[in-house]
Amino acid sequence: MKRNATAVWNGTIKEGSGHITTASKVLDQTQYSFNSRFADGIGTNPEELMAAAHAGCFTMKLSLDLTEAGFTPGTLETTGTVTIDNGVITSSKLVLKASIPDISETQFQEIAAGAKATCPVSKAYASIDITLEASLV
Repeated sequence: MKRNATAVWNGTIKEGSGHITTASKVLDQTQYSFNSRFADGIGTNPEELMAAAHAGCFTMKLSLDLTEAGFTPGTLETTGTVTIDNGVITSSKLVLKASIPDISETQFQEIAAGAKATCPVSKAYASIDITLEASLV
């Protein structure tokens, strides 16, 4: 399986701007710029997309692992936060709120930690610090 996206940039780093389009068209000429990356400008940025990818991948992997362990997940809500410091992506933090009937805290924490370690995006981010805060609600 292969997935792709295209980024187009015009102009200098501070005055220029660009757009990102994914093959699925979920992002379709979605704006990004210096301000959307390093300030509070309108548009997306690579780190936001990395955070979304990690949150989405982890949550799907957790659903798979819970199902394989005999649990039926209710709602799994994960927020991903990617940190960039001095031009280097240093960490990805996952915060999970989960509703899973009939699971113990110990089982939940073990399965969540396993999903964090084995989701494909976590593996791709292996060179950075990955943390998980998981809570049953």
